[in-house]
Order: sequence, then structure tokens, then C-alpha cells
Amino acid sequence: MSTSLWIGLFQLFLVVGGALAVSLFIIDRLFPPMRHIHGPLDPDSLQLLSRRTTTIPPPPLRWPLAPTWLPHYWQENIRLVGPLLVIWLLSVVLPVILAVPLNQISILTGFPLGYFLNAQGTLICFVTLIIVYNWRMWLLDRRYGLEFPESPEERQLRWRYSWRYLGFVIGLLLLLALFIGLETWFNIPSFLIDWSFLALAIGLYAVIGIRSRADTLDAYYVADRKVPGILNGLATGSDWMSAASFISMAGALYLLGFEGLAYITGWTGGYVLLVLLLAPYLRKFGQYTLVDFIGARYPGAGARVIAAILSIIISFTYVTAQVTGIGIIMSRFLGLNYMIGVIVGLAAVLLCSFLGGMKAITWTQGVQGIILVFAYLVPVTWLALKLTGIPFPQLMYGEALHHIEKLEQLQGLTSYIEPFNNWSIWNYLALSLCLMLGTAGMPHILVRFYTVPTVQDSRKSVAWALVWICVLYLTAPAYAAFARWEILNSVVGQPILELPEWTKRWADTGLLMIADDPDQGGNGDGILQYRELQIDQDLIVLSTPEIAELPTTVVALVAAGGMAAALSTADGLLMVIASAAAHDIYHRTLNPRASSRERLLLGRLSILVVAILAALTALQRLAIIVQLVAWAFSFAAATIFPVLVLGVFWKRANSRGAVAGMICGFLVTASYMAITYFAPEWTILGISSSAAGIFGLPVNFLVTWLVSRRGPPPDPEVMALVDYVRYP
Repeated sequence: MSTSLWIGLFQLFLVVGGALAVSLFIIDRLFPPMRHIHGPLDPDSLQLLSRRTTTIPPPPLRWPLAPTWLPHYWQENIRLVGPLLVIWLLSVVLPVILAVPLNQISILTGFPLGYFLNAQGTLICFVTLIIVYNWRMWLLDRRYGLEFPESPEERQLRWRYSWRYLGFVIGLLLLLALFIGLETWFNIPSFLIDWSFLALAIGLYAVIGIRSRADTLDAYYVADRKVPGILNGLATGSDWMSAASFISMAGALYLLGFEGLAYITGWTGGYVLLVLLLAPYLRKFGQYTLVDFIGARYPGAGARVIAAILSIIISFTYVTAQVTGIGIIMSRFLGLNYMIGVIVGLAAVLLCSFLGGMKAITWTQGVQGIILVFAYLVPVTWLALKLTGIPFPQLMYGEALHHIEKLEQLQGLTSYIEPFNNWSIWNYLALSLCLMLGTAGMPHILVRFYTVPTVQDSRKSVAWALVWICVLYLTAPAYAAFARWEILNSVVGQPILELPEWTKRWADTGLLMIADDPDQGGNGDGILQYRELQIDQDLIVLSTPEIAELPTTVVALVAAGGMAAALSTADGLLMVIASAAAHDIYHRTLNPRASSRERLLLGRLSILVVAILAALTALQRLAIIVQLVAWAFSFAAATIFPVLVLGVFWKRANSRGAVAGMICGFLVTASYMAITYFAPEWTILGISSSAAGIFGLPVNFLVTWLVSRRGPPPDPEVMALVDYVRYP
């Protein structure tokens, strides 16, 4: 073993030991130990103790007693979940380990098999696993008489909103046709098209927010629990596909090559964990927030407050990145000042979430999801048609990879599809797992499953969400491949004075830089070399309409899609922060007697305050914001995910164990992040700070298990709660 590995292991030992010491100290303060009485009790004390233990009846259980058939039902569920988890893990790990030999095999339109399996095969496997689980659980529920047919009211609501969304799709197509016609025949200015799209989108979000005004806690926090499964899947997928997914992911694939596929796998595989381990049980619990479950499962203020604070930290870093994305899109497409762009974008968020809460957010996210997916597909589909003659980019970018490989050989470049040029295999796997586990622990996704009518609907909505997400995630590698093909073929190796017009326009924005001058590191020969071309990862998606020579209307559509992606995620994150502050901390911990009116008012005030704080943070344009978003997934994986899973699947887990586990997981993760951020060479197995949660996660599980085993078991009410959530 190398010296650096020993040093890394020693650092990890110190971090874990320090985390244990700090967590035990905090536990000692949160849960004061019972005093031991030395010596015999006097008769009066003994008589008083006897009266207290015999005359006061135990409090009634809040949760109903478990049915007699529950052990058999639960065992069949476990026998189904176990093999599916093994298949899930193998589908993630094996394509990575075997990527190099599998890349020697070409399939379909020229895909190297190793690249194809990691880019598309794993996603298809994830969708298949979720469908199989839904089908088998439907059969199991039916056998035990737990199938709840859709009521006429629910069916009517589903059809009504389905027709509305279909009408919106038709209207969007007609609007595009109208603007393309106006641009073609009347030559209207591009800025007028851009502003028209912005005004129409924000106006639509405002109308939905006002019409969906929430006057009750159920409507504000969980949309009255009436959202149909398929529409909740659409909203969940939109909530998930943030500005990073829409704008930056394809660019990351362009710059990283094979290693960038870790984001494709990581941001989709977590939905398998959601349906197998969390979503149905949270819906059965049926409260308002994720912290509600943690507070009920692990009684006491400690677990509730710590979980609420972690939810706020994770969500705030994420929402700040969305606000930053809004400002960038506004400034680059509309020519607005960055600060003005942030203010306008936040106004659109507040118009929806401030008045309507989760009810308005849900229906708005459905609209935003349609806009962002449509805006994502149109340019790359057109580019695939232009370059290959076939308008199916998800299938035809195999041909692009084949051409890229030839061009790279001619130009002496590192292979785009070759695995692990810049990362170790351990970093790839650690990052993939962290993103998957973090996805399953993200508060703004978990609360979406409170909004559906039944447990079965929660399972269906996970399936629909992943299908919707895969439309975008299966397309992102095509964006990267077609852009790389076009750049290597038409830009690199060309005289700088004869470069395509789109390169000059984007050079003015700062997203693309040509460094041929010797002072900039170039050779000054007037011919553009690959290493003289510096591209920001946001360029790939934003420039594709111009590369494909599409009308200005499509460029405006892409801007509207990027805005929709940022706004849909920001809406959900603001709701989580507001509910954590107003419901979990204020009402559940500080003032249990707060009225519904007070809680609604405080929730709306929290949204306003957090939006202002996020805007002020985004205005600083801190470079570390992007890094904080990556860290948010590690924190979610190392803190929230373990206690949720153990809370459902292990009855013996208690409050002290959960508090100790969350604190240790957080401290280990944060310590590794700090060490590797300031000293990148001090890593373990080449694992970067973005994947630090891979160390905090097992520590959380281990500490929770150890402390729970050494402490008293949960009380009967908690045991009854665990039984209650285990069946529909």
C-alpha cells in the first residue's frame, strides 16, 4: 500500500474519532443521563415510586395496532426489495469496472458498448426495476386486499388536469409556429421575441399562483394530497431537473468525456432507492414534512431540530445555485444586468410559491417541465437531422462518437470515450453512489410524495418521474457528442479568421475563448488548435440552436427552458426551507399551540426572507457556489438518508442513535471536504471532495447502530408507528 493511502486512512481515523467525540458530547447535552440513586430507598420514596408505576395507566397508542398478517406481508416485500437492490448495485458497478474491454465492441450506430451501458443502459435498467417493483407490489397488495381503487373524484381531477396540460402543449406548439412565422416574414427583432417569451412564461406562472391560492395547511404544504400519480411524477421530474441538469450537464460531458457519465448515473439511480426504501412509507406516514417523520420516529427535540437544520442547509445551497442560474440566463439572453435578472427571476418564483404554496408549485412545475423538456429536445433533434439525416439524437449520437474517435486520432487528442483519463475508478464509483444516495435523501424530492392520495400513487409517481427525467438525461450525451463532432470538424484546425459566425458571437459573451496568441499560451500560427479553444460548460446547450442554424425563436425557447428548470427547482427548495422553519422548528418545537393562521403567515414570510437571502448570496457570484451544490448531495447522503432507511427497516434504532449518526455523518463528510478542498493531493483512493459523503454514510449507519444497541429500545408508540408505515 502506498504512503499516501496510509496517510489518508490515518486522516480518516482522526476524523471519525473526532466526530464520535463531538457527537457523544452533544448527545450528553441533548439527552441528560438518568441519575443513579446509591443506597437503599427509604420507605416513603419506595411507596411514592410504587404509586407512580401502578396507578398511572400507559398513554394510548397514537398509531393503530399492526394487523396479524403484517409479518408475512413485510417478509414478502423484503424478499422482493433485496434482489432488486442487488441488481441495482450490479447495474451501476459492473459497466464501470468492465468499461475498458466493453468499449472494444461497437453496437447500433457505432456506440462503444462500455460507453453505451453507462450512458443509457443503466438508465433503462433503473426504469425497468421500478416498473417491476410497482407491478409486483400491485399483485402483493391485491392478494392482501390492500388495493384502493381510484375514486370518481380522483379520476375526474386526473382527466381534467391531463386535458389542461395537453392543451398547454398544443398552445406551446402554436406559439412557436406563430413566432417563427413572424420572424421569417416580418423580421421582428430578436430581443422582442426573447422578452415576449419571458413575459408570457412569468405571466402564466403568476396566473397559476393566484388561481391556486392556498388557505389551509394541507393545501399549502401538501396540495391537499390530491395530486394524481402521473401528474406528481411530472412535477417531481421538473422539480429535479434543475438549471445544472438543463444547462451544465451536457457541457460537463463534453469536457469530461466518459467520467461525466457519473452524473447521468448518479442523478437517476437514486429514484430506484426512493421507490424501494422511502417513498411509499413516507406517504403512509402522511404528515407535512420530511422532518415530521424523523421527529415522530425518533422522539425528542434533538433529532427533529438537527434534521430541520440540515434540510435548511442543503436546500439553501441548492436554491442559491438556481438563483445564480436565473441571473446568468437573464443577463446572457435578455441583456439585463445580472442583479436585475436575479430580481426578475425571484419575482417569478414568489408569484407562484408565496400565495399558493405546494398546491401552486405542483401545477406550475408541470407547465415548467413541459417547457424545459421541449426546449431541450428541439435544438439537438434538429442538429441530429442536420448531421446524420435522422431526427433521433438519442440513437444517432453513436455515429457522432465514431466520427469523434477518428478526428481525435488525426489531431492527436486524448480519447473522449476512454474511461478514467482524469479520475480514478474509485472516484467515479464514489461520486455515482453519493449522487444516488443524496438524491434519495433530498428533502425537496421526498416531500413530493406526501401530495398523492395513496401509497400506490407514490410508487407510480416515482416511476413517472424517472421516465420524464430520462427524456432529458438520455439526450444530454447526444448534446455533448454532436457539439464535439461539430467543433472538431468545423472549428478546430481552421484558420481563426474563417471560423463559423457562432464562435465569434459566443466569444463576446466570455463562454468561449480563442487563445492563439503566445501571451495566452497559443502558438500564434493563426490556425486554431484544440488546446487553444477554451469552452465554458454552459456553452454546449446554449449554443446548439446557433450551431444548428435554428431560428431566433428556438434560441428564446432554450432560454425559457433554462428559466423553467431553475424556477421549478427553486420553488420546491423554498417550500422545504419555509416548512422547516415555520412547521418543524417553530410549531413542532418552539410553539406547539400556534394556530393554522400563524403557521401559514410564518411559512409565507419564511419564503420571502429566504428568497431575499438567496438573492443576496447569488449577487456575490461566489465561485464556491457550484462546489456547494455538489457538497449538498454528499451531506444528504451522509446525514438524512441513513436515518430514514433505518427508521423504516430497523425497529431498534432510537433517538440517541439517530442524533449521533447524523452528527457523525455530517462531521466526517465536512472534514473530508475541508481537507481535500484546501489540499487536493490529500485524498483517499483519488476520491474528490464532491464524493465525501461516501465516507460519512457508513459512519452514520455504524454509529446509529452502535449507539442504538447500547441504549434503550424505542417505546411501544414508535414501534407501532414503524408497523403502521410498513403496509399501505
